[in-house]
Amino acid sequence: MTWTFTDDVDVFLDAAGASLTARPAENTLVLTVTATLRRRGPHAYGDAAPLLGWWRGADGEVAGTLVQTPPHRPLLGTVAPEALAPLAAALPLTGINADRATAEALAATWPGHRVDQEQRLYRLGTLVPPSGAPSGRPRAATAADRELLVRWFLAFADQTGRPGTHTERLLDEQTASGRLTLWEADGAPVSMAGVSPRIAGTVRITAVYTPAQYRGRGYAAAVTAEVARAAREAGAQEVLLFTDLANPTSNGVYRRIGFRAVSDRLLISAAEEPVTPG
Repeated sequence: MTWTFTDDVDVFLDAAGASLTARPAENTLVLTVTATLRRRGPHAYGDAAPLLGWWRGADGEVAGTLVQTPPHRPLLGTVAPEALAPLAAALPLTGINADRATAEALAATWPGHRVDQEQRLYRLGTLVPPSGAPSGRPRAATAADRELLVRWFLAFADQTGRPGTHTERLLDEQTASGRLTLWEADGAPVSMAGVSPRIAGTVRITAVYTPAQYRGRGYAAAVTAEVARAAREAGAQEVLLFTDLANPTSNGVYRRIGFRAVSDRLLISAAEEPVTPG
């Protein structure tokens, strides 16, 4: 009952793929990150090689997964509680992105830590069109929008505290595949939302961003509802998204258009070197 690690995404998915797709909502981040690594290569997120790990229980089944793509902190999928002590013993963890219970259990073994962000995962129930829908219309982003989108993606990364690495390659890929939607009002883009590739019947809405001068007018709700509607029409069985719990406005917007809470995740950093639990 030990953790196994590799930098080869195909080896990882051969071992852990079935366990991930069995619970696609809870494992959405691991699924989309590994799909990106498989599609774009091991340096999709940075110059360093990724670290991918899985843990098997006494029955031989995979019951824990981890993916780290530097400079991002380690990201856990669903993990059995009994896998946490072996994980801390195997890796010198100084930060984690995990469901609330798992993150708190790991952080409890550290001499000090700080919660950098609390996120909530939402699942779309019945889509409710925004009341008092704003003027304008949705349209697919194109290569002609690239300069604007680079600025918006960098602003979104800064606003959410994420590294802005490989921004241009990411938005080029989303634009080329038709996975980035703009809301346009009076002939100008005023908001955007993207969507991940469908994996195990599930997609996740990403990069919902409205510049400050256009906020408070319903554009984010409108573009998010449009992306969710289109994903459902294209065959997605589940439509997910994450929010920052420190932003009550966005959480309220998503609940009003039909999203329902699934679970919370914490992004935690160790203030000092971690210790291995006994």
